Amino acid sequence: MTTADTQTTTETTTYSLTELQKESRMGAMGTETQAREIRVIDLSDFDARRAEITEQLWSAAVDVGFFQLANHGVPRQQIDEAFAMSQRFFALPTEVKAQYPLSRNAGWESRAQVRPSTGTADQKESYQITRPRMAGLYPSEGELPGFRDTLLAFEQASWAVGMKVLSCFADKLGFDRDFFTRAHDPARDTYQSTLRLLHYYAIAPEDQHHLGLWRAGAHTDFDCLTLLYQREGQGGLQVCPGKEHEAQEWTSIPARDDLITCNIGDMLMRWSDDRLPSNFHRVRNPVPGEHMGPRYSLAFFCQANTDALIESPSGKYPPITAGDYLAERIRANFNKRY
Repeated sequence: MTTADTQTTTETTTYSLTELQKESRMGAMGTETQAREIRVIDLSDFDARRAEITEQLWSAAVDVGFFQLANHGVPRQQIDEAFAMSQRFFALPTEVKAQYPLSRNAGWESRAQVRPSTGTADQKESYQITRPRMAGLYPSEGELPGFRDTLLAFEQASWAVGMKVLSCFADKLGFDRDFFTRAHDPARDTYQSTLRLLHYYAIAPEDQHHLGLWRAGAHTDFDCLTLLYQREGQGGLQVCPGKEHEAQEWTSIPARDDLITCNIGDMLMRWSDDRLPSNFHRVRNPVPGEHMGPRYSLAFFCQANTDALIESPSGKYPPITAGDYLAERIRANFNKRY
C-alpha cells in the first residue's frame, strides 16, 4: 500500500467514526412536529417539464433531504405484485429463508442490523437483491414461483426512476446529465444498487404499552438516493432534518400507496460537498391506538458501482471508491461482518 493509499484509508476511517459518533447521539425519543413540509413532486410530462422538476427536486432535497414522487411511472399493479411477492417470501418457514443468508448486501437476515443510535437490533427481517451477487440466493420456483422475475423487473423499474431523479441533481451540480447513470451501471459486475424487501414484525398486545425497541433506529442511508415504497395504514417513518439534530424534532412522513418517498444518502452528500443533506430518519414503533400489525415496505438503494470514484468537487473529502465507502458503513451497522 502506498503512502497516499494509507492516508486515504486513515481519512476515510476518521470520517466513518465521526459519522458513527453523530449517529450514536440520535437514540432519544425526541419530540414530534408537523411544522415542516414533505413536498410531493409530480414527475408527469418529465421531458417537457425537466427544468421545473429539477428546481423542485433540488429545493426539496436541500431543505429537508426527503420528498415524495407522484406520477413516477412505476405502474401500481407492478408495485402491488412486488409487495405480494415480498409477503409470500417472508411467510416462508424460517428454515427455508435461512437457506439464503445475507452476504455482501444480498440475501436474508432477521434482527441482524444493530443501529449505533440505539445499540439494539432493528425489529425487522429483510431480503436484499444485488444483481451480481445473487448466485444461489433466490428461492426456487418450487418454493416461490415467479419470485426472481417479478422482483428483478420491479428493481429495474425503480432504477429507471432513480436515474431520472439523479440526472436532475447532476444538472444542478454541474456534472454531465448521465454522470450518475454511468456510475450506477447495471450491465457491469461492479453494480451494487440494491432492492431491499422489509418486514417489520407485528407487535403483540401484551407489549403495546411498554415498547423499548425501535422498528428501525435513527440512521442515515449509505447510498446516493433511496426510493421507498410504503403501504397506506402502515406508517412510522420519520425524518429529523439537519438543523433539528440537536433538538431531535421528528416529522412523520405519510405512507401512501401512490407515492414513492425519496431521500438523499451519504454518498450523494459527499459527492455534492454537503450541498445535498443526508438526514436522519427512523421507523418508530406504533403507539396504542395505531396499527400494531406487520409493516411491509420496499426500498431501492441507488448505490454507485463498487469501482465508481466518489470525488468531492472542492476536495473537502478524500476520494474513495463506492465499494470501500459502503463496506465501511455496513461493518458499523451489522452484528456480523456481512
